[in-house]
Amino acid sequence: MSDSFSTLRLFARVARTGSFTAAGKETGKSQPSVSRIISNLEKELGVQLFVRSTHAVRLTEAGEEYLTRIEPILSDIEEANHFVRGTGELRGRLRVGAPASFAQREIIPALPPFLAQHPKLKVDLVLTDSMQDLIDEAIDVAIRFGPLGDSTMVARKLGSTPRVVVASPSYLTKAGTPKQPADLVNHNVILGPSSIGKTGWSFEKDGKIQSIRVESQLMISVNESTTTAAVAGLGVVSTSYWSCRNELEEGTLVQLLPDWTIGEVEVNALLAGGRHTKPSARAFTKHMREALIRRTGF
Repeated sequence: MSDSFSTLRLFARVARTGSFTAAGKETGKSQPSVSRIISNLEKELGVQLFVRSTHAVRLTEAGEEYLTRIEPILSDIEEANHFVRGTGELRGRLRVGAPASFAQREIIPALPPFLAQHPKLKVDLVLTDSMQDLIDEAIDVAIRFGPLGDSTMVARKLGSTPRVVVASPSYLTKAGTPKQPADLVNHNVILGPSSIGKTGWSFEKDGKIQSIRVESQLMISVNESTTTAAVAGLGVVSTSYWSCRNELEEGTLVQLLPDWTIGEVEVNALLAGGRHTKPSARAFTKHMREALIRRTGF
């Protein structure tokens, strides 16, 4: 790899991470070395690309324009390198943003064959239940649940999973098992990220819809913890099947009102870069779609 190409890649990483130190860790360089390389690039171009401060660096207007122009070039070079190798081997770094629960339950178990096939590819899992900004956080692939808003990103559907209402056997022994959606108003309800801010749940059976108002003593901002709370006997939770599949199979949770549907959750992969999407991002998305079909049937 030429020094010029390495310098441009380093510039892009500093721009996306907002840190000489973070970019250095990703590329195996010290912070002083990264700072020196970027300073030399600025001298060569005759413009200041970054505004430095004690805690971070940010792009100047010239730096933003430069980044916009070079990132598609870097992606095209990576695509060309991938093509001429002819082996299908992926290299470089892939940053995947995903909800922590989905990563723990589905992505990480599916990673071994993907990483074994591409030993020179480095994968960063950036996990949070909050919505991630692909540009600011330099995410190559973001896993998103639910409807997608308008976006310039490329979307690939990974699958869909039904929503289910579940509770632990110990809770049901104490509180009783609801027979109709309306019975849930007399139960302790746990609200997770997808339910916070909503006033009710809607159920459908044979074309008939029942909507109930839900109130909760316990609201949790992390989806995985809602499943943990339900297993602990704290109440009833509405979540995706993928979020509690293991517990249902183990018997630590029981599905309630199985004859009623409460909707589905679509799962998509958003790929940054438009037509300049990284080969590794496309390969990862394809791998995850196939893995989800094998593991869950959805």
